[in-house]
Amino acid sequence: MLMQRSICAAAALLGLLAATSSQARDTPPTFVTTYKIAGLKKPAEILVDQWGVPHIYAANQDDAFFVQGFNAARDRLFQIDLWRRRGLGLLAQVFGPAYVQQDRAARLFLYRGDMQREWQSYGPHAQQVANTFVAGINAYVDHVNAHPEKLPFEFRQLGYAPARWQAEDVVRIRSHGLTRNLDSEVARANVACKADLKSDEIRFGLTPKWETTMPDGLDPCLPKDLLKVFKLATQGVKINKDSLQKGQSDAAVMAVAENPEEVAEGSNNWVVAPAKSATGRAIMANDPHRAYSAPSLRYIAHINAPGLNVIGAGEPALPGISIGHNGSVAFGLTIFNIDQEDLYVYKLNPEHSDQYEYRGKWEPFNIIMEQIQVKDAAPVTAELVFSRHGPVIFSEPGKNRAFAVRSGWLEPGMSPYFGSIDYMRARNFAEFKHSLLHWGAPTENQVYADTKGNIGWVPGGLAPIRPNWDGLLPVPGDGRYEWAGFWSGDQLPSSYNPKQGWFASANQMNLPDGYPYRERKLGFEWTNNSRFTRISEVLSALNKVSLEDSMRLQNDDLSIPARRLAALLKPLSSSDARTQAALDVFTGWDFVERADSAQAALFEVWLSRHLGKAFKAAVLSPAAAEAMGAPDTAVLLDTLEQPQTRFGPDAVRKRDQLLLSSLGEAYAELQKLQGEDASQWQWGKLHHNLMEHPLAAAVDDATRAKLNVGPMPTHGGAYSPNQSTYRSSDFLQTNGPSFRVVVDVGNWDNSRAVNSPGQSGDPDSPHYRDLADKWLKGEYFPLLYSRAAVEKATVQRIRLQPEN
Repeated sequence: MLMQRSICAAAALLGLLAATSSQARDTPPTFVTTYKIAGLKKPAEILVDQWGVPHIYAANQDDAFFVQGFNAARDRLFQIDLWRRRGLGLLAQVFGPAYVQQDRAARLFLYRGDMQREWQSYGPHAQQVANTFVAGINAYVDHVNAHPEKLPFEFRQLGYAPARWQAEDVVRIRSHGLTRNLDSEVARANVACKADLKSDEIRFGLTPKWETTMPDGLDPCLPKDLLKVFKLATQGVKINKDSLQKGQSDAAVMAVAENPEEVAEGSNNWVVAPAKSATGRAIMANDPHRAYSAPSLRYIAHINAPGLNVIGAGEPALPGISIGHNGSVAFGLTIFNIDQEDLYVYKLNPEHSDQYEYRGKWEPFNIIMEQIQVKDAAPVTAELVFSRHGPVIFSEPGKNRAFAVRSGWLEPGMSPYFGSIDYMRARNFAEFKHSLLHWGAPTENQVYADTKGNIGWVPGGLAPIRPNWDGLLPVPGDGRYEWAGFWSGDQLPSSYNPKQGWFASANQMNLPDGYPYRERKLGFEWTNNSRFTRISEVLSALNKVSLEDSMRLQNDDLSIPARRLAALLKPLSSSDARTQAALDVFTGWDFVERADSAQAALFEVWLSRHLGKAFKAAVLSPAAAEAMGAPDTAVLLDTLEQPQTRFGPDAVRKRDQLLLSSLGEAYAELQKLQGEDASQWQWGKLHHNLMEHPLAAAVDDATRAKLNVGPMPTHGGAYSPNQSTYRSSDFLQTNGPSFRVVVDVGNWDNSRAVNSPGQSGDPDSPHYRDLADKWLKGEYFPLLYSRAAVEKATVQRIRLQPEN
């Protein structure tokens, strides 16, 4: 049994006095807590620094991962318990009948294959690491279950206790990973159904140069709710009063953005060689962009044991570190857009709807019946249907069709981010690259820098071989469209010590010239390249790149689309007073989207609410325009700069008229939103960030204010390095960089990081929201690595003793 004892008040007072002595000088006061833990082999210690970062010191690696799990539960217990329940399909057990359908959907996407193959896929340490990590979680769960008064607020509010974990839970859950192009396949089919595939080039421009074709035998007119189950499986948990009290399933479903760019996940990273670095050492910078929440998606930790000394960020429910350094090499990631998903369409047997046609024969679906436990109600039997390709997400009896998802992330070794337990141990580029040869998910650009001055790039991810199609549209599941294995990791591109002295990625299409993309067809749907363009021009222009340069660049709000559109507007004028006033607003603008900028406010309202809509109407048929959401911004910009490609006769005049009319409309809307005086407009009055707690909609106003961080005015836009993607309906920032790190490779204590809103998941903790202001201002704290530096910054010392 886990027992906790605090030091006596006198000792605490002595510690506080010591902290203010001349010897301690700037050392913050330290508070000591001691635990006795069953399952720990040797005494261990967690030193929590003044920014909430836990530094774990253990006598062996098993204890280190045990303590990592214990500490994750200590600081983020509700978050990781919800992560587990959502992934395993166990929400209804504690939240009620509104969550039965989400549970069923999640169970469809669990890994159900051979566990021995699964563990072997991650390297020799995987199973033991997972075992010890969850043992640590369970040790803390046992403690709070035995001491209900110490349960985190959320469990007391909802009236249930945290569950114990099994090691398999960590890797079997797949639906937390970032999905690929399934949504886009369906969207493209919808445009083809209502118009044609050529029109879909406006919705999403394909790169490298590619033209897709309709798969033989595919009817592109798909049912409306086809992806409902898939979205339920992959969305977050929506908790509100209706879903908890009335059991309304619709209340537990999150709204889906019409514009995929509003929820696009991204990231930036770069590495700089010593010859290009102001420090004379390599630099690694990374700022992954994900959805905002309270607490943060990521958690910074330091794990120290014989043979292992690694620091950085990961997801709190997973062991190891996915972004950071290990004292020899630094590593950081962004998404590399390999297409790992396909939608299969089956012809059903009219006489037996549990059979589908495959290679000229009727093949039975594999049907699994599982019980879903439901709070305050009888259990529900869920029917889970699988084809040879994957989970069946929709049946359409009227057309004798069914639809299933084949996804790389259901293959062995595809647990999102878990593979970092292998590459975080690498000591040189050869080991790093080898560890990524079998990396599965998410598909990543991994950048590398080491203490010897080497830098590199190694993309990783399971890449299906599609012999006779490109993966851009659904395909018949009758056997004609089958994956022929996977491209090996060494068939992906890579780079080592590039001549320019730096390498960067920002989710842009970065297949090198000459790469055989037509044969390997890794993917054709890449993120807008504006962030990379800005990063590239800044790094190229600097003779030497400092850590401060990298921090400024991570917070850079210059908009490349604004600069390109302003160049088109510059020679124009208008006889309409309102439109001319709109043109005048942009005079002298440096294209930096500050929160107090009137230009940024007008530009973003124009781009997101008026220009795209007008562009679609000008270049598409009404049916095609109606069939899609916002156009691809990259395609929009390219077409406006070369109007003859799509505007037809008198293209320049039509283009200019479109620019002026839509800009005038945006000006009029902003007058309604912020008043007649354009000099008083501010982007931050519209654009705001709210880091919302999962329980926010289920509690009273006072509690909600305690749980949520924000709203707060924010700067930037979707296409600057400091990505600030927002929902166009209300300008709420939907995702961006909450975690940022800049590593001084070799001078480790000089590294810098920030994690917003804070490190802790406890709303009463001083570390729950203490970093939000730093994040908003583009400030960082030292990411301390040496024991001496950590000791000086320690505010809490947690001593862990074996129970026996």
